[in-house]
Amino acid sequence: MSYPARYWKPVNESVKCLLCPHSCTLKPSESGICHTRRNENGQLVTLAYGNPVAINIDPIEKKPLYQFLPGSKTFSFSTRGCNLRCLNCQNYYISQAAPSYEEAYLLEPASLVKSAMEQHCASISYTYTDPVAFFEYAIETAQKAKDAGLFNVIVSAGYIMPKPLKEWCLYMDAANIDLKVFDDTIYQKLNGVRLKPVLNTLNQLKKSNIWIEITNLLIPGWTDSFSTIEKMCIWLVSNGFKDTPLHFSRFFPTYNLKDVPPTPVSTIEMACELAKAIGINYVYPGNLPGHEADNTYCPVCKEKIIERNGFNFSSIHLNSNCCKYCGYTIAGIFN
Repeated sequence: MSYPARYWKPVNESVKCLLCPHSCTLKPSESGICHTRRNENGQLVTLAYGNPVAINIDPIEKKPLYQFLPGSKTFSFSTRGCNLRCLNCQNYYISQAAPSYEEAYLLEPASLVKSAMEQHCASISYTYTDPVAFFEYAIETAQKAKDAGLFNVIVSAGYIMPKPLKEWCLYMDAANIDLKVFDDTIYQKLNGVRLKPVLNTLNQLKKSNIWIEITNLLIPGWTDSFSTIEKMCIWLVSNGFKDTPLHFSRFFPTYNLKDVPPTPVSTIEMACELAKAIGINYVYPGNLPGHEADNTYCPVCKEKIIERNGFNFSSIHLNSNCCKYCGYTIAGIFN
């Protein structure tokens, strides 16, 4: 089953996809890099609609979003397919496969929203694979979710063109963006995409007042250069992201990087300290459950204002959005 795709134009007998910067030009019956978009008789269609393969009820902290509705539940789902080719992909068995209605749930957008509400979720998260690859399904679900009073969350690498991103921003409330590395050459080798479009996405999300948190996975020998981390943090502060939570996530061997060792805990801790020294106010160690720095601290008085243990929310010490101890306004969405 296929569904009409958005953002494309005809080019003779081919079609040119305008959803992401790959800009795939597809001959009849050809599919794009994402596996989800195909030229059917001169029309671009998506194969990723109404056929999710992963559905879970997650704590919002798992996205990770630490300063957006802490302690709430989010209804998470994904189809197969992805427009990246990450050597370290944890979900490669679904991201690097074409969508199919076999072994998939059959759920229209309205059914997803209904299920999320029945499970008392505050939000729907478009996650696991990159939701750019199932754009139409995500956007139509987000529209219905917004009408029902639910929040919408994207977990994405942010590799999308400006026009569809602006449409996304009409319905999305929060995003965790994977900023893979602040080096274009490594970006291409590790993930098969370029850095600049991701930075453009971050700027557009910020301009659209979407709540943003950023994940930077530190892979030994690939993305753990402290000079590169420093450049990234300087760019973030210089471009108005000092109050954007930054998660330095620990790598574990997987997929095509099984010969790379796990990230030393000391590397994560040093990266966190470097980011704070440069001026980022909220920095977290990722994939280190129980680490003391996993809590949220007030940037001014340094008191612990949100307590958590891994993905388990414990307590919050805020009066509205202000630190209970010193009154400083804490960035985030807490109600």
